[in-house]
Amino acid sequence: MYKKLNELEARRHRAEVGGGDKKIRSQHDKGKLTARERIALLLDEDSFVELNPFVENSAADIGEAPGEGVVTGYGKVSGCSVYVFAQDFTVFGGALGEMHALKIARLMDLAAQNGAPIIGLNDSGGARIQEGVASLDGYGHIFYRNSIYSGVVPQISVIMGPCAGGAVYSPALTDFVFMVEETSQMFITGPKVIETVTGEQISSEELGGAGVHSTLSGNVHFTSASESEALESVRRLLSFLPQNHMEAPPRIRTPKDDGWVEDLMDVVPVEGTKVYDVHRVIERVVDGGDLMEVHEKFARNIVVGFGRIDGQPVGIAANQPKVMAGGLDIDSSDKLSRFIRFCDSFNIPLITFVDVTGFLPGVNQEYQGIIRHGAKILYAYSEATVPKITVIIRKAFGGAYVALNSKAIGADVVYAWPSAEVAVMGPEGAANIIYHREIRESEDPSATRTEKIEEYRKQFANPYVAAAKGMVDDVIDPRQTRNKLRQALEMLQNKRKDRPAKKHGNIPL
Repeated sequence: MYKKLNELEARRHRAEVGGGDKKIRSQHDKGKLTARERIALLLDEDSFVELNPFVENSAADIGEAPGEGVVTGYGKVSGCSVYVFAQDFTVFGGALGEMHALKIARLMDLAAQNGAPIIGLNDSGGARIQEGVASLDGYGHIFYRNSIYSGVVPQISVIMGPCAGGAVYSPALTDFVFMVEETSQMFITGPKVIETVTGEQISSEELGGAGVHSTLSGNVHFTSASESEALESVRRLLSFLPQNHMEAPPRIRTPKDDGWVEDLMDVVPVEGTKVYDVHRVIERVVDGGDLMEVHEKFARNIVVGFGRIDGQPVGIAANQPKVMAGGLDIDSSDKLSRFIRFCDSFNIPLITFVDVTGFLPGVNQEYQGIIRHGAKILYAYSEATVPKITVIIRKAFGGAYVALNSKAIGADVVYAWPSAEVAVMGPEGAANIIYHREIRESEDPSATRTEKIEEYRKQFANPYVAAAKGMVDDVIDPRQTRNKLRQALEMLQNKRKDRPAKKHGNIPL
């Protein structure tokens, strides 16, 4: 038996060292950790349990691939179960083959069956060319599970090296994608292929680095300066999320307060033309001013992220007047819609702060499909059955007012500050249209225009008109916002709402 145990230990050691000491040193020289070092950083100490360490490929001409280039198993993050796989770049550059894919697919099945998040630490050059179509088929099995387990358990991807071709589609199907700056890239076709086909010359970082995907493409939700920071951010994100779609998000104990926030009186200028940073509103409403912003660098005219109120995780969405006056464009519509649908999938209440002039006008926006993209917001809010609360801070004009969780599309509670203007359009534009002839024919058009703007504002653009029609539930003192949200969340804690029976809807993608 001792001889057998010696053989077991030798085989286990071979799997643990992956591509060997030389390739491990090469990984470290690039500022990257090994697959096992990453898992150790991510999970609670000594909680990792490995699965299938002895899996091998059956192709004799490929050569030795310890552990098939991927480490899979389960463990704990802050005491909660998670399933994790980490691609091993020291073995064939983390390239995916048939058995590599099988290990990941089996892990995903276990995660879904046991109701726990799936975390993928990606560091792969793509499909293992030597295995031909079998490696492509392996990707298909993973993509299929990404899709059918979407909304069942949270799925998180961390890009920790160069990921190309099929290696980027699985992360794109997951709920959240993290990237490490400078050392990770994502692209379908690399710089050499692009140069060959189109003649364009570009570096890997310029083509698919963290900066590109976090600001331009929107493919990445979070970026970090180092691998350790990225993994710590994953742990933080998980603290807001339930284990699966059947559970409520984890509530924590927090010190009680009276919910009165004096500072909110001075944060938002009453004048609609003056800008402010909506982060200052959010930070004064959520526990400890703590907001974990999602897509922070992408479509910055809308802010989305996770916070807590009285220890209860909530999803926050807010127009950002500092950027595009908080108007909605194509990118912000996509960003907001996907965030709404994630929160709804995992029972996270939604709070929306509205200060919006409308959808962004422009020929390019129209040609590129702002109608279709904006409709995604309407669809997402209408479809969502979690508690939905809206606070109209200042402007709420036109179709954007309707889209941003208005009463008509299913908001449970709508509050408005006294500074709110709820109307088809802003008073300036409305006066120009309604009183066009009167202004033009007056002796002093400028004075008449000013008079008509104020007349429209008093008659239509104030919260009391909407409140009189039941579109606003209450006009509140801004200083009471936190307390009012607390009361509404408590009132809605047992909300149940069914939708018509169907296979699924058809969101305007």
